[in-house]
Amino acid sequence: MKTQYYTATSLDGYIADEQHSLEWLFQFNVTPEDMGYADFIRDVGALAMGSSTYEWVRNHLQQAGESWPYQQPAWIFTSRELPTIAGADLRFVRGDVRPVHAAMVQAAAGKNVWIVGGGELAGQFYDADLLDELIVQIAAVTLGRGAPILPRRIVTPPLRLQAVRSFGESFAELRYEVQRETEPRTQ
Repeated sequence: MKTQYYTATSLDGYIADEQHSLEWLFQFNVTPEDMGYADFIRDVGALAMGSSTYEWVRNHLQQAGESWPYQQPAWIFTSRELPTIAGADLRFVRGDVRPVHAAMVQAAAGKNVWIVGGGELAGQFYDADLLDELIVQIAAVTLGRGAPILPRRIVTPPLRLQAVRSFGESFAELRYEVQRETEPRTQ
């Protein structure tokens, strides 16, 4: 069981543009299946996302006339009331990620926990020493501004590169292990 931050980013390190949109990703002629998503999601038992990510996904699904794509329970970290999605197993939470992570691990029943986004939420899991792996698919675009992939300083110990793959002419995937410090992290 791992807690994984699996995301796409621009070459300059942004997961969404200034309007919290992911539309820049849809210009590429690759599908999630082309990029190994089916293998990834098969091993996921629970997922977490922040309110901006949830709202973007919800709005995008509504506009496309699609239903909630996840069978796994999803924890939505938010400080405000958000609308639900019919048929989705959504759990709206706030506060410290540690007790929520424990509930997610239990619900995942031996499968992985996926931190969908955003970067600040992934950073909170990192700060709590709960993040095990980053899987980053880097797109051949730059956004200049937006939501950063992981707004944390990670220097010592550095992330450990585990694998590199390319997908077509536009994406490279980097897989990193989060190394543990000998002393607890200070926040």
